[in-house]
Amino acid sequence: MPSYLNVMIEGCCHGALDDIYAALREVERRRGVKVDLLICCGDFQGLRSEADFEALAVPAKYREMNSFVKYYRGEAEAPCLTVFVGGNHEASNQLGSLFYGGWVAPKIYYLGAAGSVRVGGLRISGLSGIYNGKHHKWDHFENTADAVDARDAVRSAYHVREVDVFRLALLGRGEVDAFISHDWPRGVEQFGDVRRLLRRKKHFADEVARNDLGSPANELLLKQLRPTHWFSAHLHVKFAALVPHDDGTATRFLALDKCLPRRDFLQLLVLERPCDGPVELEYDAEWLAVLAKTHALGGCLPPPRRRQLPDVFDRPGPGDVAAARALSLIHI
Repeated sequence: MPSYLNVMIEGCCHGALDDIYAALREVERRRGVKVDLLICCGDFQGLRSEADFEALAVPAKYREMNSFVKYYRGEAEAPCLTVFVGGNHEASNQLGSLFYGGWVAPKIYYLGAAGSVRVGGLRISGLSGIYNGKHHKWDHFENTADAVDARDAVRSAYHVREVDVFRLALLGRGEVDAFISHDWPRGVEQFGDVRRLLRRKKHFADEVARNDLGSPANELLLKQLRPTHWFSAHLHVKFAALVPHDDGTATRFLALDKCLPRRDFLQLLVLERPCDGPVELEYDAEWLAVLAKTHALGGCLPPPRRRQLPDVFDRPGPGDVAAARALSLIHI
């Protein structure tokens, strides 16, 4: 008998966890289901105190603590496992300290600058931030608590780096069940109802005409990984597409809005899983092997340096993956 996960997708969070979880519970009540996993597609804005405002790239008038802090302090608890990527409105000091991912509160997990985990047997991979060509080839020089206090570093900290795209591209083609990003893959609008999109977002017209709507880094990963599902946010509109690949497979793309009344910011999906058992987050051994094998390619210390990536690089072999799996069991 097949087994399934009830997965709720959410667009931009902006720290509004109380509102998001309340909407999730209402969907559970109406549909008579229990959500196993919530995926948030960036702008999570997990502010722990007012000190985090200094590492948040938003105008002062939009600085608001919102409700994440209650979950961080243990005053409230997430109703289900929650996994998220970063966007362009984040506390860069907090997420920078969890570069490879980690728990920001009980049952709430950050995937890291780039990351991959398994939940209930499904592989969920993701890339945080948004694309900016100016910083794409830099290393992560901002990843110290002092560095992100500079105004320019607060913004460059959330710009996607080529080394993270390179690492994710080493995962097996067709082996990712769900990919999460904040901005869209470039050109994905061409595989959905682009006319309806432009009726709702007229200011996208020039970018669509230039084939410049979305991220070229995400476009590369979409073509390379060919995941079953891809979830995004950032553009504050619900949009679905079916992206065909030349091997006969296709990726189901879904973007959602931000958490506001009468906005399409939630979508419940029922995804088939490969096995029964508890719905728990597990390390992805192949991803850990990728990180180990590419460790020398990255850097995190200022001043900023441009990274030259190799033209040819072998994926981790079975021995690398087995070693990473054994090491992960030691540190769980």
